Amino acid sequence: MNRGALRQRTPGYARPEVLATTEWLAEHLGRPELRVLDVRWRPDGTARQVFTLGHVPGAAHIDWVTELVSREDAGQAFLLAGPEQVAATLGRAGVGDGTTLVIYDDTLSLYAARVWWSLRAYGFESARILDGGFPAWLEEDRPLSNADVPPPRATFSPRAQLRMRLTTADIRVLLGSPDAMLLDARAPAEFRGLEGNSRRLGHIPGAVNVPAAALSQPGSQRFRRGSEVRDLLHRAGVTRGRRMVCYDGGGVAAAKLAFVLALLGHEDVAVYDGGWTDWGDRLDLPVGRS
Repeated sequence: MNRGALRQRTPGYARPEVLATTEWLAEHLGRPELRVLDVRWRPDGTARQVFTLGHVPGAAHIDWVTELVSREDAGQAFLLAGPEQVAATLGRAGVGDGTTLVIYDDTLSLYAARVWWSLRAYGFESARILDGGFPAWLEEDRPLSNADVPPPRATFSPRAQLRMRLTTADIRVLLGSPDAMLLDARAPAEFRGLEGNSRRLGHIPGAVNVPAAALSQPGSQRFRRGSEVRDLLHRAGVTRGRRMVCYDGGGVAAAKLAFVLALLGHEDVAVYDGGWTDWGDRLDLPVGRS
């Protein structure tokens, strides 16, 4: 595939190959090595119906909440599923070793980023997020399909990347470490402890606030240009040379922040998927407020 063309259309990123433009996807649709995942999600369970009303031709749909999240402990939402479950989900979606994958949603790439990170945490490195998601595809009058045909099954061999996913115990060890930087992707009011749904309000001590909502262009589903994101990170005090650990309420906005850091070339980026859902409910853990 012509990765040079993709780079020319996504200026300002160190790793543009993890982002797919609508032009690039339209040009490469139908190639045997390419798969597309529609991960649009609805809390009322109607995402599958939304998919059948129209999607990118050849896309497969997965419900990331039921298929890529562990349900062993219902009290801790959105914890990453085990390797067998992830491998089975990808296999049913036709995604296997050697596949190039494009992922999209219609929610500011939040769910697409969560799926991207979920797959990266198991060693799948050839996934891209569609810039602008399904809304951008619609706005440009690109082809749609109503077909709901299961793709040929594939085999994905998961290889856990332990540095990409951290637990509450891991975060506790990292507190105060000069080698790691905690990035809170929630809204500023939640970060400052002014609102929230957990037993306690605030943030993990030492964290800096980089709201995921600020990573998209205003009034658009597209990502901000690289120079704009770098300015945002600089104002937040984010510096290179340290391990980046992203969290939010439950690993969704955090995954989007992790994706953008990867776009900018950060090599050592992790997500704490338990996030404030777990930390804020634990009375034995310290809390920061500002």
